[in-house]
Amino acid sequence: MTDRPASWRMPTPKQMDKIATLGGRNVPQKPGLAPDADLPPEYWQALLDDPRADARPAKFEAALRLDQIPQHLLRVGCRRCARIVEIQKVDAARLYGPDAIWKHVGQRLLDNTCAQRTGRHEEDGCWPYYDVT
Repeated sequence: MTDRPASWRMPTPKQMDKIATLGGRNVPQKPGLAPDADLPPEYWQALLDDPRADARPAKFEAALRLDQIPQHLLRVGCRRCARIVEIQKVDAARLYGPDAIWKHVGQRLLDNTCAQRTGRHEEDGCWPYYDVT
């Protein structure tokens, strides 16, 4: 502990006046939006112009049947143990049928080789994410 008084942390009156005069210069001229105000149209247009706006979500690809997927290599990974399982579409169709849904096939592939077994139904199994390449 030091013997300095608490006043050493406060700026002098001259310094406070200088800070006050400089502080007014950095205030933005245009005020921000109110919490309940609508966002400007430029914001929405920038979102729509983003190339990622046209991308299909992975859940959509996972809901396709095997015969609807154009790629020949299917990949499913586990978010829990970081394992990746790849299978060719031809092999998956031969094993599970061409009408099988990719989401179900991927889950079965992960479950057959799952390394995370705890014995509790809520915690067992892998957490899949689907990738079609």
